[in-house]
Amino acid sequence: MSRAPLRVATIGAGYFSRLHVEAWRRIPDVEFVGLCDTDIDKARALLSNLGAAPAEVPVFADAGEMLTALHPDIVDIATPPSAHAGLIDLALERDVPTIICQKPFCGDLATARAVAGRIDAAHGRVVVHENIRWQPWYREIRRQIEAGAVGDVYQVTFRLRPGDGRGPAAYLDRQPYFQTMPRLLIHETAIHWIDTFRYLLGEPDSLLADLRKLNPAIAGEDAGFFLFRYADGRRALFDGNRLADHASDDPRLTMGECVVEGSAASLELDGHGALWRRQHGAAKRERLDNGYDTQTFGGDCVFALQSHIVAAVLNGAPLENTVGDYLRNMEIEEAVYAAAAAGTAVELT
Repeated sequence: MSRAPLRVATIGAGYFSRLHVEAWRRIPDVEFVGLCDTDIDKARALLSNLGAAPAEVPVFADAGEMLTALHPDIVDIATPPSAHAGLIDLALERDVPTIICQKPFCGDLATARAVAGRIDAAHGRVVVHENIRWQPWYREIRRQIEAGAVGDVYQVTFRLRPGDGRGPAAYLDRQPYFQTMPRLLIHETAIHWIDTFRYLLGEPDSLLADLRKLNPAIAGEDAGFFLFRYADGRRALFDGNRLADHASDDPRLTMGECVVEGSAASLELDGHGALWRRQHGAAKRERLDNGYDTQTFGGDCVFALQSHIVAAVLNGAPLENTVGDYLRNMEIEEAVYAAAAAGTAVELT
C-alpha cells in the first residue's frame, strides 16, 4: 500500500525561503500545500518564480488561518527571528506534528530557552534549519575522519571570505537587514561553523576570540576569529572576514575554504566545492568528491537537510539539530562574544 505524502507548508516568502520551497517541491513523499507571508503578493511572486501555477498552491496572509485550513504535517518557519516564538507557539497550539524554524533561532538565547521550555511542555518536535553541516563536503569530511583516513586530527580551519561586505551598499542587494544587526559575523554567519565544528569534532572545552568591525556602514562586527580548544589538543579555528574574498566562481557556494590537518593526511575544501586529500609527505593531492552539485546553494544542502527531516518523520530516524541540541550552539555564540570582550579564554562548561 502506498503512503500518503507529507503535507508541508512554509511561513515566510523572503530571500532564503525560496530555497526552502524549491527543495520541498523536489522531495519525494512531500506535497507542498501552502505558503504564507504578510505580503501576500510576495508569496505569489515566489511561487510564480518557481513555476507553480496560481491555483496549484494556496497562499495566505495569516499563519493561523493557513494552519487551520491546511492541517500540515510539517510547518517550515522561514521568517525573521522576531516572529519565531509566536509562530512556534501558534503551531504548537494547533498540534502541528513537526515544526522547522530558520536560524538565528528566536534571535537571542533567553528567548530561545523560554521557547524550548514551551516546546518540551507541549511534547513538540522542533528542528532548527541549520543547513551548513548538510553541505556534501562536510558530510564527506566527517566520513573521512571517522574512517581514520586523516589519522589523529590536529586542527580544522575555516576561512570565511565571501567578499560581500564592502562599502556603503554592503548586503543591500540581498539581505539589507545585515547592515543594522548589532551582532553580525558570529550571530548571523559563524553560528553555522560553531555547529559544523561540533558536528566534525564534538564539544570544545574552551575558546578564544577576537572580533572587529571594518566597514563603518554597518552596525555589527564583520571580521574576526574564534578558536575552539579541546582537552586532547585538537583545535578548530574560524577566521572570518566578510570584506575579503576567495578564489571561486560563486563565492557563496562554500563561503570560503576549509583545511583539516591530521597525522596521516590533510583534507582541503576549495572555493569551487572540490574536496582534496593529500597524504602526509606527498607532493600531490587527490580529489575525493565525485562531482558535488555546485549549481545549487551549498551543494544542495537545503534539499539534504529537509530530506533528512522527511526521512525521520516517515521512518523514525534520529533527527539532527533539534532545538534542545541547537541551544548549545547559541550558548557557545554567547561565549565567543564574551571571550572577545574580555580578551581572554572562556571555559565552556
